Amino acid sequence: MISENQDAKKIRNIAIIAHVDHGKTTLVDGLLKQSQTFRDNQAEMEQELIMDSNDQERERGITITAKVTAVQHDDYRINIIDTPGHADFSGEVERTLNMADGCLLVVDAQEGPMPQTKFVLAKALLNHLKPIVIINKIDKPGNRIAEVEDELANLFLELAVDEDQLQYPLYYAIARDGKAWQNPPENSDEEANLDVIFEAITQHVPAPNVAPDQPFQMLVTALAWDSFKGKYAIGRISRGAIKPNDAVSLCKKDGSITKAKVDGVYMSHGVNRFEVVGGVAGDIVALTGVAEAQIGETIADSEHPDALPVMEVEAPTLKIYLGPNTSPFKGTEGKFSTSRQLSDRLNKELETNIGLQVEDDGIGFVVAGRGELHLSVLIETMRREGYEFEVGRPHVITREIDGVEQEPVEELFIEVPEEHVGTIQMELGARRAQLQSQSSNNKGTTKLTYSIPTRALIGLRNTLLTNTKGTVIMSSLMDGYQPLGSALNQLRNGVLVAHETGTTTPYALEMAGERGTVFIDAGEKVYAGQIVGLNKRQEDMDMNVCKAKHLTNMRSSSSDGVVQLTPPTILSLEQAIDFIEDDELLEVTPESLRLRKRELDSNKRNKKKK
Repeated sequence: MISENQDAKKIRNIAIIAHVDHGKTTLVDGLLKQSQTFRDNQAEMEQELIMDSNDQERERGITITAKVTAVQHDDYRINIIDTPGHADFSGEVERTLNMADGCLLVVDAQEGPMPQTKFVLAKALLNHLKPIVIINKIDKPGNRIAEVEDELANLFLELAVDEDQLQYPLYYAIARDGKAWQNPPENSDEEANLDVIFEAITQHVPAPNVAPDQPFQMLVTALAWDSFKGKYAIGRISRGAIKPNDAVSLCKKDGSITKAKVDGVYMSHGVNRFEVVGGVAGDIVALTGVAEAQIGETIADSEHPDALPVMEVEAPTLKIYLGPNTSPFKGTEGKFSTSRQLSDRLNKELETNIGLQVEDDGIGFVVAGRGELHLSVLIETMRREGYEFEVGRPHVITREIDGVEQEPVEELFIEVPEEHVGTIQMELGARRAQLQSQSSNNKGTTKLTYSIPTRALIGLRNTLLTNTKGTVIMSSLMDGYQPLGSALNQLRNGVLVAHETGTTTPYALEMAGERGTVFIDAGEKVYAGQIVGLNKRQEDMDMNVCKAKHLTNMRSSSSDGVVQLTPPTILSLEQAIDFIEDDELLEVTPESLRLRKRELDSNKRNKKKK
């Protein structure tokens, strides 16, 4: 069990950082299990990705929100911060690194340092965290251990902010099996555990640099809730100590100070939170009773309300319209559908999702985030909670720099089998991407690096996955701003639009299938103006998909036959968001995703075209 009254010299605060899918959450699982955090008969001992606790994290196989846990190793308390590996959730990385004194950098033995590796390592080194490098998945048949070591050395040479950071301990691991070594093993099947990682943390990561004898001070880095205790304000104590019933001051972002009283002090152990008699400088604690606390604000001693610097995070690059549902089916499938309910939910999200921004836009809102995944996770979360709303096409957020309107540009990294390189180059050429480098290995794989405007990335992932039969690996990294270029050509054909409200019939859908790709099945309710498919041509086409076959006196074996329909193409949430154009919307409900035209009346749409 975690020791409560801990000497700050025996505390280690460490963040685990990596590119997505390089195995950091799996490594945390191993550290939790091998530190006897759980009993042998607890369910967590058989579970994988213990820290990825919400449904979307498990379904998508990625970490979305940073989480804090703690283990006891000998007489050391090790607080572990598991951070996301996807660039869209870099706000989570930025806000949690200031709780750590060191970092475990996990790198895949085959893929080596990837774009997000570079991003998170740069942030960690700027925060002067002591790095420990782990080359993971060394049992992969395609491992390149020696080359990856050289690539890591070059990466540190590029990013280090002082010479000490160029000297880092290096370990080798198979996190899935809970094994690690100080030197590459001759046989990855040999017996091993994660003790060398525990020893590395206690030896190489410094104790917190804190002031235990000064008045209490803590920066709020995360928030949590439960139905019993209410809001938890989570952070690392930078000076002093705290215990229940202590009077504190909350230093707000606007400079104001409000008084509060701490109800309880909690620490983490595994996946649970438990109450303690108090916390000391260097501890990562969760406080209840400070209900108004927000991320980035300071909780301090009531007599010494000294505020810490407010955390700065990078600005959003993509925005999307989100408003109450205005379709003929509004209010039939969701529990929450009014503008006020949406406003309350988005304001609640702003408390914890610091990479997000929300502005009023008539009856709806403009929601700005780090990327498509960042926004789609929010949309899916609200959908699962019973909200019903509509969203528009994503747009990039431009800036005016020296009197010139500038747009965000990203560095795009693609890895693909050689036979699909031509497809990649043709698609990215149409999106005005600039090829920076291209290299091939002896395994038939080509790596390409592009510079591409963020707006040209919208919809790219789904297109490339389709065109390369799911073999492409791609990731991108923000690379600054450039003068706004001309508009991109429409990359998508026109759509098939329902002409009237009703229930679709096999007879009508068979005719629609001859015109293009159909998105709906027979027997579904549709409304006039709803998009029911993708046209084979560039223009939109209105169709009656509810038309029934007329009965006649003529009968034959063929006329009475069952219509054989091609199964409809069902778009995922991300695919649907990528699909829509400026004059279209996506209707999102707990039960359905419906594409539609902004203007449902076909006559009014036709007049606008003229």
